[in-house]
Amino acid sequence: MRCLPAGARQFGKVVRDDLVNAFDLFLSIVFTGTAYAMILYIISVGLSITMGLLGIVNLAHGAFAMAGGYLVIDLMTRLAIPFFPSLLLAAILVGCLSIVLERLVYARVYDRGEFDQVLLTIGLIFVSIAIAHFFYGPLPTVVETPSAFQGNVDFWGRSLSAYRLFLIAFGLVTFLSLLYTIERTGIGTQIRATVDNRPMAQSVGINTSRLFSIVFAVGSGLAAVGGALGGELIALTPGYPLEQLVYFLIVVSIGGQGNVKGPFAAALLLGIGDTACKMLAPQFGAFFIYTALFVILLLRPQGLFARA
Repeated sequence: MRCLPAGARQFGKVVRDDLVNAFDLFLSIVFTGTAYAMILYIISVGLSITMGLLGIVNLAHGAFAMAGGYLVIDLMTRLAIPFFPSLLLAAILVGCLSIVLERLVYARVYDRGEFDQVLLTIGLIFVSIAIAHFFYGPLPTVVETPSAFQGNVDFWGRSLSAYRLFLIAFGLVTFLSLLYTIERTGIGTQIRATVDNRPMAQSVGINTSRLFSIVFAVGSGLAAVGGALGGELIALTPGYPLEQLVYFLIVVSIGGQGNVKGPFAAALLLGIGDTACKMLAPQFGAFFIYTALFVILLLRPQGLFARA
């Protein structure tokens, strides 16, 4: 067997190196994008359900995510409560607060037009920004991750962030749990019935007022969890509810309102697509993401996965 010329061997080595580098870049995009997508999903799925169920344009949903992140920071630094108990406690506190807001504020605009709902929730965004700025200042704040998830894990000869692996696993468990709840439980049946036809659901005895409060609290609690978990990927600042609003709305718009499957797929599309754009063509920013959104909504105004 003849030996290859030195030039051919060098060319083969360059090709192999390029393939390895391309695979590493692909793996980095998918891995980072999927972790980011899980945060977007955990925060946005509550917005999708509440918009589909309550019929309210709740632009202030990101304020609950920001509140969850700041609460976890306070519980860990001031009360020395570990990360996961702080996360659970923050979700409960934000959920309870959301019930109060839902009964005292949001319920007043259920039967009003979208314009009134947008004005109300935009106002809540600016109130939350002012409160966060007063207590925490203008600079980004970091949520300290558990020591068990600091560092990297070897995977296929490559080093991956242990915390991002945890985010992916946590997001998948959240998705499967919500899917089972919506599709297989009694309260899930009530939610689906109310999303499809609220007057008919009321006529068969479903207490839609109580259901609204429960779903609103769960959605807000999930947003708080997502805000706290995503501190590594999405900077926690007073402007968080306004800066991240467009991403949450994109997930809901593409995924469709009133379901949990659509936002999951939409979050994956957005998370991986946005990460790919930032890594491969950072000079264009989010240009490709917005272009894809316009095309999708032109073809499917109700979203790719809207309930029939």
